[in-house]
Amino acid sequence: MDISRLTDAYLHRIGATRPRHADAAALRELHVRHLLSVPFENLSIHLSEEIVLEEEALVRKVVERRRGGFCYELNGAFSVLLRALGFPVVLLQARVLGPEGTVGIPYDHLALLVETVETVEGAEAGGEPGEEARTVRRWLTDVGFGDHSLYPLDLDERGDQKDPAGTFRIAETAEGDLEVLRDGTARYRVETRPRVLADFRAGAWYHRTSPDSHFSGSLVCSRRTEEGRVTLSGDRLVTTAHGERQERPLEGEKEILTAYRDHFGLRFDRVPELRQPPVGGV
Repeated sequence: MDISRLTDAYLHRIGATRPRHADAAALRELHVRHLLSVPFENLSIHLSEEIVLEEEALVRKVVERRRGGFCYELNGAFSVLLRALGFPVVLLQARVLGPEGTVGIPYDHLALLVETVETVEGAEAGGEPGEEARTVRRWLTDVGFGDHSLYPLDLDERGDQKDPAGTFRIAETAEGDLEVLRDGTARYRVETRPRVLADFRAGAWYHRTSPDSHFSGSLVCSRRTEEGRVTLSGDRLVTTAHGERQERPLEGEKEILTAYRDHFGLRFDRVPELRQPPVGGV
């Protein structure tokens, strides 16, 4: 993989410039740019496209094919970009929490732990005034959970974290995991043990094939916008701007393909159609 060329192309894809330092400000900017540019989508499942959890394949899908993906793909590709820019990155496995407290399968979700190095005045870090000190901060970074936080979350903060998408909190569980809450509702539970991309293959297979997975049973394409969010699910286009939601049906193949192109930059020669998985997921 020509990492230098693909890194430049990736940055161009998301409308970002190469940061001078791998610090929190740069991570935040890259995170926002990614969410605004690369859609969260499960269309490969319904287009009968292979989903390959290998770094080069994921980056080429986002950069060269100008596609999106679901968590394994988006956070997998983003981790490659961040490492190329000097950020230490760890893959974390998480389990999505349902509205009634149900817990998803192991490797249900892939999130990232990203470290940044901040330069602060010495006195702030307990050193001598006038000197500079370097501190390491850890961030829960996630560009693959659909409608989630706009900014990375401070992994070591246990108080409320304000974000344009709501109020987030990271809480420790009795088992030693971390639970991520949005506006008081638990979203997912994260293990802090480092993982590798290959660990998530079984989870990706389940979500591609199981009739119990919401990814196999629905068409989703969604992207953060400056004003809110735009989502295309089948033939229904939903836009949210400044808190106001509008939904309208699209009529015919041409209008649907135009919506994929204009709102998400996706160019298809046919409309993705829901492909129900066989009973048993095989």
